[in-house]
Amino acid sequence: MNIAVVGTGYVGLVTGTCFAETGNHVTCVDIDVNKVKRLRNGQLPIYEPGLEVIFERNTRQGRLHFTTDLKEAIDEAEVIFLALPTPPGEDGSADLSYILGVADDLSKIITDYKVVVDKSTVPVGTGEKVYAALANRLDPQLFDVVSNPEFLREGVAVDDFLKPDRVVIGSTSEKASKIMKTLYDPFVRQGNPIYFMDLRSAEMTKYAANSYLAARISFMNEIANLCDKVGANVEMVRKGMGSDSRIGKRFLFPGVGFGGSCFPKDVQALAKTADQHDYDFKILDAVLSVNRRQRLKVADMIEAYFEGDLVGKTIALWGLAFKPNTDDIREAPALYTIDKLLEAGAQVKVFDPEAMNNVKELYGDRLTYAEDQYEALIGADVLAIVTEWSVFRTPSFKVMTELLQNQIIFDGRNLYDLDRMKEEGFEYYSIGRPIVSKVASSSNHI
Repeated sequence: MNIAVVGTGYVGLVTGTCFAETGNHVTCVDIDVNKVKRLRNGQLPIYEPGLEVIFERNTRQGRLHFTTDLKEAIDEAEVIFLALPTPPGEDGSADLSYILGVADDLSKIITDYKVVVDKSTVPVGTGEKVYAALANRLDPQLFDVVSNPEFLREGVAVDDFLKPDRVVIGSTSEKASKIMKTLYDPFVRQGNPIYFMDLRSAEMTKYAANSYLAARISFMNEIANLCDKVGANVEMVRKGMGSDSRIGKRFLFPGVGFGGSCFPKDVQALAKTADQHDYDFKILDAVLSVNRRQRLKVADMIEAYFEGDLVGKTIALWGLAFKPNTDDIREAPALYTIDKLLEAGAQVKVFDPEAMNNVKELYGDRLTYAEDQYEALIGADVLAIVTEWSVFRTPSFKVMTELLQNQIIFDGRNLYDLDRMKEEGFEYYSIGRPIVSKVASSSNHI
């Protein structure tokens, strides 16, 4: 098929590239002239494992193109994907101005039948607003509006797109549904389902899925915090819970909260939707409240250790991205950790395998940037771990001991075995697990 993708952000770029990989002709359009120029020159604006290889192949073989001209992008397209930002407003509601603005632009230039697809995460009822914006100038016979929410996990987005657990299509049009089924059939050859439903149910499915996963994370963080109080080990609790087939093992790892472009924004937007419909969605309010507190957990532990006096202390911090295998720092717990440490008067030396440049743009010379994880330790009083990159999982503890001023680790991701930390001589603080201390009993808790 001929496909247009409006927006070359994270979702748009992965969507366009993966559709091209299955033989479609894809034109991606963006208003950012410099970004389009870089993409035409083969420069990806994001880090995503596996994307660069198929991006290069499909641009080289002529299936993937980039332009700033919306009309050029959609003229030959049968399907137009809207992959535009929906940033949260001050009240938590999703900003639809980009999507509705493009829908208005499309209403002026569409001349033959198109399927217009909301790929962005949008509140319930957005599809109807897009339809109204198009119908303001267009004959309804010239278009159908479809909701096709994305379920991409940063770090494994290419695999998620090429081998989806499920595809959700929201439409009441048989014609549009048939086109969407044809488009997605190559991705579900192993039998994973394509679910057809109405527009509003498709829109709600995305918010419901992300909010539920966020709720699991916040719930486990609360269990971890309670384990600290009662002297239990959350790792044992997690294993005991996860073995229950009704619960499952995924998203039960405690830590420093969730971040990124999806969970915080989507939970807020769903809570706002509930508020607009006079429904008191108490669980969502609790999920957000727990997460706001949890993302400061490591900084709080460090501050407690030094009895509130961090002036003159140097903290090495491993991990800046909101999760491993991405350079995305949107709502990253590391940023909240850094802010609190700086506010308390500490100096912070940071390292992340991919997100350093993004953090430099935010903090400039307020931080010290290390070339690798070990350089960050030189002269540091303690180490804080905030993102669970694989490279941090099996470090040289011998080198760490030599470089750190003190053998003290505050681990916000529970990367290390407690017995191993004791053997290596570290004082070790993690989330919901006993402290490993050189002096006190390992049953102590912060």
